[in-house]
Amino acid sequence: IYTLSLHDALPISIHLAAGLAALGPRDVMVKRGAAGVVADCAGTLHVQPAHRVPVIDPVGAGDAFAAGYLAEFVRDRPVAERLATATAAGAYAVTVRGDWEGLPSRRDLDLLKSAEDTVTR
Repeated sequence: IYTLSLHDALPISIHLAAGLAALGPRDVMVKRGAAGVVADCAGTLHVQPAHRVPVIDPVGAGDAFAAGYLAEFVRDRPVAERLATATAAGAYAVTVRGDWEGLPSRRDLDLLKSAEDTVTR
């Protein structure tokens, strides 16, 4: 698994994900901040938009993203579900100050699914 943060145009992210995947990693994610993530996982391209949330503090967002992705990875969930959990975890993380204080529980993630793309605490 390889991740890279990049806030840029979608075509560049797609190109980078494919290029990095060609070097060997099975799963490559190019995080695009508020624009979401582009992933090349096992040769398949995935684009997952970010959730729109008020950003209080971006510290910890990348760690939360990775934790969300890995939490679903170890449960052998499909890539789309891994990316959905990862972006939701990252969204929660930026809504409070601090690096771990915004980490969501599974219950929090379920609330986000029903909240029409709005994070509330």
